[in-house]
Amino acid sequence: MRLIGLRAAIHYSVGMNAPLAPVSAIPAQLAAIVGDKHVVTGAHDMALYLAEPRDLFHGKAICVVRPGSTAEVAAVMKFCFDNNVRVVPQGGNTGLVGGQIPGQGDVDEVLLSLKRMDKVREVDVSSNTMTVEAGLTLLRTQEEAEKAGMLFPLSLASEGSCTIGGNLATNAGGTAVLAYGNARDLVVGLEVVLADGRVMQNLSKLKKDNTGYDLKHLFMGSEGTLGIITAAVVKLFPRPRGLATAFVGLADPHKALAFLDLAQKHAGADVKTFEIIARFGLEIVVKHGQNTRNPLGEPHNWYVLIELGSISESGVDDVMMGLLEAAAEQEIIEDAAVAASLDQRAGFWRLRELLSELQKFEGGSIKHDVSVPVASVPQFLEEATAAVLDYLPGARPVPFGHLGDGNIHFNITQPVGDDKEKFLDRWDEMNEIVHAVAARLHGSISAEHGVGTLKRDLLPGVKDPVMLDVMRILKAALDPKGILNPGKVL
Repeated sequence: MRLIGLRAAIHYSVGMNAPLAPVSAIPAQLAAIVGDKHVVTGAHDMALYLAEPRDLFHGKAICVVRPGSTAEVAAVMKFCFDNNVRVVPQGGNTGLVGGQIPGQGDVDEVLLSLKRMDKVREVDVSSNTMTVEAGLTLLRTQEEAEKAGMLFPLSLASEGSCTIGGNLATNAGGTAVLAYGNARDLVVGLEVVLADGRVMQNLSKLKKDNTGYDLKHLFMGSEGTLGIITAAVVKLFPRPRGLATAFVGLADPHKALAFLDLAQKHAGADVKTFEIIARFGLEIVVKHGQNTRNPLGEPHNWYVLIELGSISESGVDDVMMGLLEAAAEQEIIEDAAVAASLDQRAGFWRLRELLSELQKFEGGSIKHDVSVPVASVPQFLEEATAAVLDYLPGARPVPFGHLGDGNIHFNITQPVGDDKEKFLDRWDEMNEIVHAVAARLHGSISAEHGVGTLKRDLLPGVKDPVMLDVMRILKAALDPKGILNPGKVL
């Protein structure tokens, strides 16, 4: 078995007492709160909740409970707190680090799905906010903002199924962080159910409120280990009226960084997206993706997907053309294609969005979600690639990601003809190699995917000990019985 699988199978029970209620009686007790049809117990019906997209983590649960309101979440948590029942919160089940999947040990955990809580409570254009429940999908959140003539800028490949609660619990990033920030930067107020069932009600729309600690930031990024996010007041922005999108070929990451610097000088805050893709990554997409092609015709070592957005309907195309001309004159870029229609823009974006999904067709893939200071990205790519190839000649790195904020998904595809399982058995060794390079450059081993189970055991080696102690103190204070998402993060 892979080491990652062994870690996923470990069952942690530190600080937790045995359930007081008989396990067999728990589904009926929860059904009394949410209704019979909203408690799922059959193995077949629970299966979709107990495995995640990459099929790395599988869990067991007493049942799946699906509350439909904050009051029901609070009542479920009070029952579980009083009876020492562990609870694993789950949104759209799109997480990549196992944070939303129960353990594989004794069946003493309840999975709490928030997908029924999918209402838009309010849209306030004057305040540039929208109040949404945690189970609303990211795509629907974007669509509701668009109906109001506004923009909610968080954008992920999984936006059709991931939920706002999950996005906030993991502090999701995505392709617009350069312009708008991470998920936590898009929130004004938060509603959270605590481990004991109390509701922390702070659905504030205030831009200024200095009345003590800003508690909402404790829960965003905590992966459901401190409380369950049930609703949020999110920020809305003016929709760009003018868009210009280009797919650019370059020689190396140093040129890509120079192009980013030039773009920000030419377009400033209108630079909304700046994504870097290695040649092999694009080749995978063109080879295995339907209706895909290289917009530049000829291959280049590296590519950049850049998008400018302006509140003015005109002028952005001229800015893009001026930027590309300047970059070509300075020999920063080798070639570029500018989208002349919405269909062409969608085609450019499709090349980026399919990158993660289509790597599976090339065999096993060991994935990393790291960040380093933006200026250090070229050095990271060079050193990490060299270190991986020194360890395993023939390995095929597939680095891509958000150069504009320093977040690189440094994935590694198995050598041609290699045994997939043997390759994946090297997961921990590859982690050490890639993470060591990120650490030397003062980076992070988790930029936007979170910690979950996958990276929990790595934290002591990379996190400041005092920061870890503070995290444990907060966990003990807010979840004294250890019932919230046990075994995750800490």
